[in-house]
Amino acid sequence: MASSTLICDTEPWKDLKNHVQEIKKTHLRDLMSDTDRCQSMMVEFDGILLDYSRQNATLKTMDKLYQLAEAAQLNNKINRMYNGEKINSTENRSVLHVALRAPRDAAINSDGKNVVPEVWKVLDKIKEFSETIRSGSWVGATGKVLKDVVAVGIGGSFLGPLFVHTALQTDLEAIECARGRQLRFLANVDPIDVAKSITGLNPETTLVVVVSKTFTTAETMLNARTLREWISTALGPSAVAKHMVAVSTNLTLVEKFGIDPNNAFAFWDWVGGRYSVCSAVGVLPLSLQYGFSVVEKYGNFLLFLFTCYHFQLLRSVPEFIVRHGIILKFLKGAWSIDQHFISAPYEKNIPVLLGLLSIWNVSFLGHPARVSMESNGKGVSIDGVPLPFEAGEIDFGEPGTNGQHSFYQLIHQGRVIPCDFIGVVKSQQPVYLKGEVVSNHDELMSNFFAQPDALAVGKTFSGNRPSLSLLLPSLNAYNIGQLLAIYEHRIAVEGFIWGINSFDQWGVELGKSLATQVRKQLHASRMKREPIEGFNFSTTTLLTRYLEENTKLNRAVDATDDNSNIPLVNLYQEKFKVDPWVLLETIREFMVDLVVCGHPSALWLYNNTASSTDGISGLSLEKIRGFPWFDCQRNLAAICAVCLDGVHKGERSRNFSICKHVFHARCIDLWLVRRLTCPTCRSPFKMEPV
Repeated sequence: MASSTLICDTEPWKDLKNHVQEIKKTHLRDLMSDTDRCQSMMVEFDGILLDYSRQNATLKTMDKLYQLAEAAQLNNKINRMYNGEKINSTENRSVLHVALRAPRDAAINSDGKNVVPEVWKVLDKIKEFSETIRSGSWVGATGKVLKDVVAVGIGGSFLGPLFVHTALQTDLEAIECARGRQLRFLANVDPIDVAKSITGLNPETTLVVVVSKTFTTAETMLNARTLREWISTALGPSAVAKHMVAVSTNLTLVEKFGIDPNNAFAFWDWVGGRYSVCSAVGVLPLSLQYGFSVVEKYGNFLLFLFTCYHFQLLRSVPEFIVRHGIILKFLKGAWSIDQHFISAPYEKNIPVLLGLLSIWNVSFLGHPARVSMESNGKGVSIDGVPLPFEAGEIDFGEPGTNGQHSFYQLIHQGRVIPCDFIGVVKSQQPVYLKGEVVSNHDELMSNFFAQPDALAVGKTFSGNRPSLSLLLPSLNAYNIGQLLAIYEHRIAVEGFIWGINSFDQWGVELGKSLATQVRKQLHASRMKREPIEGFNFSTTTLLTRYLEENTKLNRAVDATDDNSNIPLVNLYQEKFKVDPWVLLETIREFMVDLVVCGHPSALWLYNNTASSTDGISGLSLEKIRGFPWFDCQRNLAAICAVCLDGVHKGERSRNFSICKHVFHARCIDLWLVRRLTCPTCRSPFKMEPV
């Protein structure tokens, strides 16, 4: 039976509720004039400075929040997480992303087994593999070096790695390590995103990393199959083993897909999706781009540094030692915050302070949004009891001064939205123009310092709007790791105090389940023309409208349809209201293109139909189907580049020799009357039998 004990039933929670009215009587401009208060609300750790003095809070407020943390047994819950207890109760799993960046000699247990050796076994494998790729020892199917990587994943398999990659792209050391290489991410199943992810890439020099724990995630696997087709069409099916690797635990499906199981990199159930960037999910693609290697002769010394309680000794490490290993630096930065989180007292603990202030803003002051980067989003406790208070936040944000021209007006004069301002002391790309008053970075940071004051103090508008500031020494791999860990642990603190599970996602899973039903209906309606059944009126109406045009098109080009003998001009004018002169010119240009490409049937086709308007006007689908270049067979399964459905042996299809794309006959017929290029890569038409 679910427990009825909620944090809102405790005395500290009720005390904070009563305290709200006292705070609402106090303006931030008055709070900011108290120097002692402001000084006590600044916390520094390992180069990071947190200033939360612009929060609608007094020292009394903070004491009450610490008492709330005690009532929620926050320390105990943090320790349970680090000890590997199964705090993700709905999925009966440990929550051990901290183990992903632990030093090699650490001991962190799950089910009574130290998981750190398993983590380092995978890290060592990633290091070896990435060095093999980057050195050119591993080459593609045609003998060319693999210099470009496309990482296919969604959710945490995409957002975390992309965050780190974006931050590193302008770091001078990372730039040097990544010289001559490209890393791209593909998450969205929209075919436009697929096209964007491979535009300008050569399959001969591209490695695809497929990230899916079960190797069954619908969007990820469809994207993976599409890129597999891209590779196999250009280089042959056997090339897949050379050009695709996996991050997964399902080796059976990995091998069935065509990827060598030896090139699969493991991660574990105790790694939550949004917390997985420090696993192979993020470390593999990032290592391929930036390198993982560490100078081995300094290995023992670095391990000694790892065991230092707060990594304070890192500041005295010679630069030539620390600089080696972009990814190791990232993991070390995260581990630094991991140790800080479990050991520092509440009043000096950056993730704890951020979490407590979020709870204060959301559940007590009634501010449901925060300009930041994460979300909890639960309406029931971990025991299944509905929450009688607000939890979770709507998070959004922008880099630099972009937000001033989009949502800053709202946060200054509209609704109250607590903000996190994250600034950096040292620019990655410093620019100082002669004659300018300040450097470009100084101009950026002027806004970092000014905007929080404008929000707090106000002038012609009310002010009294809370924010906090995080000032980082730089934005190198180490600091990026720190920042990531701070926000990971902030979320944990919120969840621990609210009494919710921050580590499952059943709401998302429900959406995935419903999408599976829709997917089946789309297939049945398109391929078998089955009616739409089992959905509510709204969804049925939307699905009907979505399928309506496709159904018309399929009927128009069906080989058994009576429309087959109707001239194309009449058919498309009647069915789709296409201007007949546009259609005539399109067909004429298409057939001229065939002649230019030297197709054996093209000259006959052109001479007999395209030489006059009357000839084109009489051209029907049946007549087109009589040409040998149309009626070809696929020997192997492929993906249609128009509709992305399978093209199987025996189906009527076409192949473009320039780009190697394959199309259903019905799909390309419809495309020909509108375009003269491949709908996927925009290559000029040049068709021949497969």
